[in-house]
Amino acid sequence: MLLLRMVFLAVLFVGGGLLLPSSLNGQGVEYIREHYTKYEYMVPMRDGVRLYTAVYVPKEREGKTFPILYTRTPYSCAPYGADNYRPSLGPAPEIYEKEGFIFVYQDVRGRFQSEGDFMHVRPYIPNKLSKTDVDETSDVYDTIDWLVKNVDPNNGKVGQYGISYPGFYTAAGMIDAHPALVASSPQAPVADWFMGDDWHHNGAFMLQHAFRFLSSFGKPRKEPTTKRAEPFDFGTADGYKFYLNMGGMPEANAKYLKSEIPFWNELMEQESLNGYWKARAIATHLKAIRPAVLSVGGWFDAENLYGVLDVYRKTEAQSPSGANMLVMGPWDHGQWAREDGEKLGDVTFGSKTSVYYRKNIEFPFFMQHLKGAKDAALPEAYLFETGKNEWRKYSQWPPAEAKPRKLYFHSGGMLSFDPPSQATQAFDEYISDPARPVPHIGKVQLHLTKEHMVADQRFAATRPDVLVYQTEVLEEDVTLAGPITADLFVSTTGTDSDWVVKVVDVYPEDYPNPNPNPTEVEMKGYQQLVRGNVIRGKFRKSFEKPEPFVPGKAEPVKFELHDALHTFRRGHRIMVQVQSSWFPMINRNPQKFGNIFNMSESEYQKATQRVYRQKGMESGILVRVESNK
Repeated sequence: MLLLRMVFLAVLFVGGGLLLPSSLNGQGVEYIREHYTKYEYMVPMRDGVRLYTAVYVPKEREGKTFPILYTRTPYSCAPYGADNYRPSLGPAPEIYEKEGFIFVYQDVRGRFQSEGDFMHVRPYIPNKLSKTDVDETSDVYDTIDWLVKNVDPNNGKVGQYGISYPGFYTAAGMIDAHPALVASSPQAPVADWFMGDDWHHNGAFMLQHAFRFLSSFGKPRKEPTTKRAEPFDFGTADGYKFYLNMGGMPEANAKYLKSEIPFWNELMEQESLNGYWKARAIATHLKAIRPAVLSVGGWFDAENLYGVLDVYRKTEAQSPSGANMLVMGPWDHGQWAREDGEKLGDVTFGSKTSVYYRKNIEFPFFMQHLKGAKDAALPEAYLFETGKNEWRKYSQWPPAEAKPRKLYFHSGGMLSFDPPSQATQAFDEYISDPARPVPHIGKVQLHLTKEHMVADQRFAATRPDVLVYQTEVLEEDVTLAGPITADLFVSTTGTDSDWVVKVVDVYPEDYPNPNPNPTEVEMKGYQQLVRGNVIRGKFRKSFEKPEPFVPGKAEPVKFELHDALHTFRRGHRIMVQVQSSWFPMINRNPQKFGNIFNMSESEYQKATQRVYRQKGMESGILVRVESNK
């Protein structure tokens, strides 16, 4: 159990952007103590609430001024105490610590040592009429105003950054920004907790992530504290077994979280897209943004891939005159800040992509805007192309030269750019059984593993409840650049169903194994997940007003799989898999219309699912194909 608890804490707090181990980055505690002085302040907000703020100021400051690098977190600014120093400073400590910045870390309102009440993704208040109208935007403004007036020797310029939840606070700080805030880097930010971040994907509930995270983080504090909540003891390393034995959502509520996790209860009460979720969609408010923006994310981030793309797109649309840039690398959640980025799971990328990003993209961005360094000449979009494994620069995203096309399903499991010619009814079908859901990864694991977004899908392709379509062996490279959309025509014998679509890169049979190969992975015929997503079928027409399926009636189901920049190399195949469960990452659909959070496991039922592939009902995926380079 101790090992499980340690793994839990490492995933939770590194994924949330808390401390980076000094063995990975930075010079260590003794270097920080020698070169920086730590101060602790309780910074007053406009409503009188005070926020704990740790400030590290360079000791060698005679005749110098320094910009402020500021991050806010709900995950603790530990260690506490003026004599207790962090092991690393800044978003890339190996670079920033020697350059010289004033580093500021703050516990957000209601967390750890800060006063006030904590609220998850606190809604933005556009028209603040009194000092009691506070939100994360006003807390950022008030903090920066206090810092530039009280912390010397600052140069009057502030940069804000943060990964995951701290990425949300960074995005919030961009709105109605303080004049001193000149550069903001929301990284894997929480942007919309219903449509695609963390707890839901197109209305489908991310059970495994929500339960693991909230079983610890969701416990409310009674008073300011320096201690973190104890992690939940799962009693097993087998997540598939644990969540299957949990039963339906009412059974899970009764057994585990309902009595002590208020936010879990709120999740259970908000099944559809409503005012609760809309108020927390921060990207809708990214208008007239003044700071230069560098949005950063990972192509293989299972938590906040949606968020970074949403923040970039809405900032671009609503603040067209601002400096707004997008960076996407071959990373899982926050991997760019804590590893070298040379590989993820079994898949290698040919270079230290995270190191390249920190040195050649992020650092020049902050140096230009905070220290007046030369123009970093960063493009609108600086993206890593997987498959070919090289960095690409674009003047816009998606690129104009990427043309819309569709890959169609055909009989015999074939996939091609040619539409089906059959005029009569044609379909493939499978039986979806909630008692035996399709796993999201082909190994025993407890928590949502970082590598599952690139993991081998051969385990799924052999199941009878997974449809598989693939192209012939490619005679030339095919590069997908831009959004991928599932475009299906389906029917079910139930009245509700989940639809999961995965895009897979099938490696050739002569693909070499890594050398050395300590895990003894077999890369010949490897089926690498490139992109996948899910929709809860009852939301196919409206996320606000769910609607049952008519059993046996064919209907269109269309949903986003998110963007990709991936080249399927010559000799590979493009594969698409379709299924109706993805467990325990996604909670099971009873395949019966109703509020799933109120439906007992006894109401779950099997259903026969059909996917149609004929003229007028051409199922497939919509892509954008970039011309060969």
